[in-house]
Amino acid sequence: MGDLLDRDGRLFLSRWLKAPLRTGAVIPSSPALARLMAAQVDLSLPGPVVELGAGTGVITQALLDIGVAPDQLIVIERDEALHRVLARRFPQLSITLGDACNVRDIVAEHGDTEAAAVVSSLPLLSLPDRIQWRIVDQSLATLMPGGSLVQYTYGPNCPIPRSLQYRHGCHARSAGFALLNLPPATVWRIDRPAVVRRDRLPAPSRRRHAPAMAGASSAAGS
Repeated sequence: MGDLLDRDGRLFLSRWLKAPLRTGAVIPSSPALARLMAAQVDLSLPGPVVELGAGTGVITQALLDIGVAPDQLIVIERDEALHRVLARRFPQLSITLGDACNVRDIVAEHGDTEAAAVVSSLPLLSLPDRIQWRIVDQSLATLMPGGSLVQYTYGPNCPIPRSLQYRHGCHARSAGFALLNLPPATVWRIDRPAVVRRDRLPAPSRRRHAPAMAGASSAAGS
């Protein structure tokens, strides 16, 4: 346990003691979990990679190690102390002090409209429902076709609500299990298909509609 509580571990623990629901984990992610998370990123896609809740930068480093270009990595951290650590540790990166609820706006501020991947270490299940919903909704809406939201969880089930997956035409699958993490964690990958599947389109109505009258307007649901 002494090895786990190095300088980063002590900082992370102090942030957890201050705000346990917002921090989620007691210590940083292990290198094994970081590698598994980073391995889900498709480097062939042209958009940036967005990291939510970077903490002390363990997954940030793993993303750089697999070949994500520094100018293609957008790191978002809300905690000011952790943001200072990240800015000092990764001076070549754009480290944004901001809220993951605004991920689309932050990506737009970097001159992009879509992301190849959103890699999240946020404790989604510990957050209030409305905040969890907004973060996931924004993250999935940011993905380009073929992109993925990567999220780990300590429980057995996918933390991304099925209703949001369906809303964005996405599909979740388990990407692996990191036993060498405290506690062990499952990585989930929520993929936005490169093409829209016809079986995800709304079924056509069987009702016969009267012809539209001249001058009538139709309203589309959002």
